[in-house]
Amino acid sequence: MSLELGKKAPKFKLPASNGETVSLIDLRGRNVVIFFYPKDMTATCTVQACDMRDVYSEFVDANTVVLGISGDSVKSHLNFIAKKELPYLLLADEEHRVCEQYGVWQLKKLYGREYMGIVRSTFLIDAKGNLVREWRKVKVNGHAQEVLEAARSLK
Repeated sequence: MSLELGKKAPKFKLPASNGETVSLIDLRGRNVVIFFYPKDMTATCTVQACDMRDVYSEFVDANTVVLGISGDSVKSHLNFIAKKELPYLLLADEEHRVCEQYGVWQLKKLYGREYMGIVRSTFLIDAKGNLVREWRKVKVNGHAQEVLEAARSLK
């Protein structure tokens, strides 16, 4: 799926780690960073989640909500949050519907094996619900800071 910058971001509702359902529409009036990651507690995903955690207060100062999305269950997310002290919500997309909407559920290859999985990607949505930036096939080092700077530019 190809998303178009400047157009409305795909809407969704997903179960969140706080026991509620999060809807993109309910977040209007604030910028939203959505980072898609393959799996709770894995090495690179942990670095990514902790990097976002470490600049979280600066995202809040920039009127920006941070959401992490993976195919893991809410229970798995709760363990991840507790172990790594993550201050933002993680959303469970166990059927990969939102991942498909954002084009991050793709065929991947590892050690000659092919499988479907989440390609690490981040999206920045402005306070009006428009997609303003996307980062695909994210390399984790420095990424949280880059996303934060983009969010700050929307103030």
